[in-house]
Amino acid sequence: MSNLGPLIGRAAVERRISHVAMQGTPWELRHQFLQLSDARSVGTAQEIGGVPVRILNPDADRTLIFLHGGGYVFGSALSHGSCAQALADLLDWRIILPDYRLAPEHLWPAQRDDACAVVDALTGRVALAGDSAGGHLAITTALRRPNRVSHLVLISPNTDRSGQSTTRGAQDDLMNDDATDRALSEMAFGARDAHDTEVSPLLADLSALPPIYMTACVNEVLLDDTLLFASAAARAGVPVRLDVLPSLFHMWTLWPQALPQARKSLRAIAAFVRD
Repeated sequence: MSNLGPLIGRAAVERRISHVAMQGTPWELRHQFLQLSDARSVGTAQEIGGVPVRILNPDADRTLIFLHGGGYVFGSALSHGSCAQALADLLDWRIILPDYRLAPEHLWPAQRDDACAVVDALTGRVALAGDSAGGHLAITTALRRPNRVSHLVLISPNTDRSGQSTTRGAQDDLMNDDATDRALSEMAFGARDAHDTEVSPLLADLSALPPIYMTACVNEVLLDDTLLFASAAARAGVPVRLDVLPSLFHMWTLWPQALPQARKSLRAIAAFVRD
C-alpha cells in the first residue's frame, strides 16, 4: 500500500506519520490514510444488511463488529486490516469490518444507519468496537440497539462536540489536532446542533449501554472525550473499565505489528469481550 518503508518499531511509525500530509480533498485524505496506516486486505468480502464488509474467522460462534475511525471522511476495512487481523488472531470470534458510507458524500446518519443495518441482519447479541469516529459510531449504534449489544469497546472515541471536553494533547498528538477534528465533524454532521445526542453522545441517557471497555492515551486530543464519557457511563450505572496509556498518539492500535502497546491494547480488548 505504501512505498514509505517497512514498519518496524515506534520510530518507523512516527516517520510514516510525519511523511504523510493528510490534507486535501476527501479522496486525497482517503488515499493518504491508506499510506499512513498499516493497510492490509484481510478476511473475505461480503455484504451484510446491504453494507459491504470484510469478515475474519467466519465460522466462529460469536461476533464482534469493528467500526473503523477516520472522522467519517476516510478510513476503511483496508486501513484497519492489520488491527482487525491481530484482534482475530487473539479472539476466536467472527470479526466484521463494515465499509459504511463516508462523508461528505453521505451525511450523518448514513453511517449510523449502515452500522444498524449490519447489526439487524445478524442473529443474537454482538460486541461493538470502534476507534475515534468509529467509537462514536459504536456508541450511537449501541444506543439505538441496546438489547443487541453485549460489549462496547471504545478506543479514543469522539463523544462530545458541545464544549464540555477540552483539548489537552493538541501539541503532542502526532495523529490528530483540534482544527482537523472540527473540520471532519462539519463534513460529517453539517449543520446539526452540537448538543444533539447523536453528535455528542456524552449528553445522552447512557443507562441502557452494555459493559464498556475504554482506552486512550494521555497526550491526545480526545483524552477528555474518553474520560468524561467513562465518568458519565459509570454514573449511569454501566460497568466501565478504563485504561489510559502514556506517551502514545491517537489511533495507535492501527499498527499492532510495529507497536507493542498496540498489541497490549488488543489483548486487553480480547480479554474484556471474553468475560
